[in-house]
Amino acid sequence: MIRLSLLARGQSLGQARCSIATPSTRRTFTPSLFNNNIRSFSTAWTLRNEAKESATPTKPFKVAVIGSGPGGFYAAHRILKHVPQSSIDMFEALPVPHGLVRFGVAPDHPEVKNVMHTFDEVAENPNFTFIGNTSVGTYVTPGSEKADLEISDIRPHYDAILLAYGAHEDRLLGVPNEQTLKGVMAARSFVGFYNGLPCEQDLQVDLSKADTAVVIGQGNVALDVARILLTPLEELKKTDLTERMIKILEKSRVKHVHVVGRRGPLEVAFTAKELREMLQLPETTFYMDQELLASEMERAGKTLERPRKRLMGLLEKGIKESKPDQPKSWSLHFLRSPLGFSGDNDNQLKAIELGINRLEGENSNRKAVATGEKETLPCDLAFRSIGYKSVGIQGIPFDDRKGVVPNMDGKVVDAEQNIVPGFYASGWLKRGPIGVIATTMADAYQTADTIIADWTSGQPMLNNDVSSKQGGKPVLDLLKTKGHKTVSYQDWKKIEQKEFELGAKVGKPREKFLTVEEMLKVVD
Repeated sequence: MIRLSLLARGQSLGQARCSIATPSTRRTFTPSLFNNNIRSFSTAWTLRNEAKESATPTKPFKVAVIGSGPGGFYAAHRILKHVPQSSIDMFEALPVPHGLVRFGVAPDHPEVKNVMHTFDEVAENPNFTFIGNTSVGTYVTPGSEKADLEISDIRPHYDAILLAYGAHEDRLLGVPNEQTLKGVMAARSFVGFYNGLPCEQDLQVDLSKADTAVVIGQGNVALDVARILLTPLEELKKTDLTERMIKILEKSRVKHVHVVGRRGPLEVAFTAKELREMLQLPETTFYMDQELLASEMERAGKTLERPRKRLMGLLEKGIKESKPDQPKSWSLHFLRSPLGFSGDNDNQLKAIELGINRLEGENSNRKAVATGEKETLPCDLAFRSIGYKSVGIQGIPFDDRKGVVPNMDGKVVDAEQNIVPGFYASGWLKRGPIGVIATTMADAYQTADTIIADWTSGQPMLNNDVSSKQGGKPVLDLLKTKGHKTVSYQDWKKIEQKEFELGAKVGKPREKFLTVEEMLKVVD
């Protein structure tokens, strides 16, 4: 068979596929040959898999997963499914699991949160153990609180450690007064605040004196922030938005939101779903530069890919159908970069200074270049939404510039690109804070497949000199000697049930606990 013979000579599958498309092979291609080749390929593939299965190690496979968001759960799901003798211990710093799904997905997107049911099914596997309220690995950031466990505490007891703890910090603009003025905050912190993330509950959010808000960035998180500020409160009361945030919104005077980006409309990062929701906001006028949109689309011409073309079509439709003079408004500002914030004598934000840009370069690599012109945009609130970033933990390689754990297909590598046996990365920690939950699922499956392939083929893992690792038992014993309280998945379900009950009293899906202490009190 063509593919098998090519692969045997060291070519990649991609090369094999390309070689089939040459004129000479096209001349000899027939349906019967194709069917014979498929049968041959299927037979060879079956024999190869049978050989792999017969060579699969039968000893227990102990895996520790650090982080309980989508990147961790999807990888755990894959490993448990394909390696029957595997057992997984999932460590989570908070008493509650699900990471970004619980604390990052917008309250008015309940359909996205349905993946938690899949995670529940994973947790029902007898070979899965959730160890909540337990942080692993002290962050390298100066002043970081010491973790409950270090990597060195768990490393001796596992065959593999999967790092999937996500991205916990936001990127700074690097302009004057962004961290000193009241009213300027990270979109990440605001999202965590209204979603009930305990570490963000000290955030000072006052909407009672704000008329105009600016969001710096044009991704989905930016539109989430804008939508929460402008959506009718009666709609939000039906979601799992925290009661604390609802009370703040009851006093809100925000009527106008400007969403600002440094490049043009063709470079926006938000998706059609989020844009459509913004355009459907009741009693809200939409503004943007129609001439800029038309000229950018004309310049791109036929090179514009279909998804991007549909997105631009939504913008065109939004401009045409927007009703003027509504009580609220939102706008997209392009070719603008923040230069700094200014405030009043009370240190309250009053305006943002923007530099005006022009675009240079080819369609696929357009860059914003400053023109030297400036403008001032009055505002009372500003949210920077230019991306999240991960933070390294002690003892693990980390790329500070990219904000990820360096890896090859999920295998952790050091600064010299040498593989660090037994260590893997998944999710945003692996590839950076991009994509949606489905993207993370595919990414986690890739890492899981790498782990499975390494295990079944006998690649070096952790502690190869130890015949059988004990997994979580000695780790839990260590935590017990420290007097540390862990939270099981059964405990989490008790916490969740209490949240359901509290939510039902006010007509909401759930009412989240806002502190770790409140969560732990349920299971004491």
